[in-house]
Amino acid sequence: MFDHPILPTTIVGSYPQPDWLIDRERLKASLPPRVRAETLWRVPEPWLADAQEAATLMAIRDQEEVGIDIVGDGEMRRESYSNRLATALSGIDREKHGSAIDRTGNANPVPLVSGPIRRVAPIEAQDAAFLRRHSTKPVKLTLPGPFTMTQQAENGYYPDAKSLAMDYADAVNAEVKDLFAAGVDVVQLDEPYLQARAAEANSYAIEAINRALDGVGGTTALHICFGYAMVHHGAGATGPKPKAYDFLAELEASAIDVISVEAAQPGLDPAILAELPTKTIMYGVLDLSIPDVETPEVVAGRIREALRYVDAERLWIAPDCGMKYHSREHSQAKLKAMVDGTAMVRAELT
Repeated sequence: MFDHPILPTTIVGSYPQPDWLIDRERLKASLPPRVRAETLWRVPEPWLADAQEAATLMAIRDQEEVGIDIVGDGEMRRESYSNRLATALSGIDREKHGSAIDRTGNANPVPLVSGPIRRVAPIEAQDAAFLRRHSTKPVKLTLPGPFTMTQQAENGYYPDAKSLAMDYADAVNAEVKDLFAAGVDVVQLDEPYLQARAAEANSYAIEAINRALDGVGGTTALHICFGYAMVHHGAGATGPKPKAYDFLAELEASAIDVISVEAAQPGLDPAILAELPTKTIMYGVLDLSIPDVETPEVVAGRIREALRYVDAERLWIAPDCGMKYHSREHSQAKLKAMVDGTAMVRAELT
């Protein structure tokens, strides 16, 4: 594993995109898109890539200025955490979309799988190289995981969902290897649907995740959550947002090194972390459902609770989830409280 301080801080994935880059009101008015949503961008195509690079530099500098230890690119080039990669693979119908039920119980447009899923060219490798080039700190990049992409697609080709997930896993595997080759220190798979569809996850998710990591040499992470707090406010199709995970201890059997959990908003009982005895835990200490900014003392208290069940050498500190739907100022304030609260606990450990 790469060098980092004890209790390293990081973001989960997304960081607020500026208003001059994306229509944030339209973004917040709907669930994260599964298919391409080019109309969200405010900058016309000839200048869009340059604008996305400028926003990425802003996200990197913001993190470095508040003292984040493991820096991400903020997903500035993405309309959602998953749709950029999911729609770039061959086997996706280019003429029409499919439909699938999201975790709120509503039907959404999704990629329609009409042929074999294959990654025909690198997708995020240029982003990885840009991030590596512009930060002197350890860096992390995120990808949607194979189980979640399977749940966010309509299968019009494969005999069953597991077969589709395995080909998604092969595509992710090729992408992960390219990201590490580009100099990324951590590659994170985003798998929120492990929680949303725990029963199906028990059937084949671990097999798909392990296949996505086959032959990978580098630190890998996996994010599992209850959904963006600013989007999934409360009760959904299956009732109120849960207070505990239905699929977490099962990840002990995965090849993932670091498991990211949403802990602050749901008031997660950290005792569950004892069921992941070999994993590093990326622990959510910032509640993204509230307008309040936590004090460093509140953050420190949440870290101390986690340390009752996880050694400091196996604990990373992060927000609950991505910060895409928050303002830049709010995110900076919360991250600064996270960094300062972590520093308080570090001082107690020395």
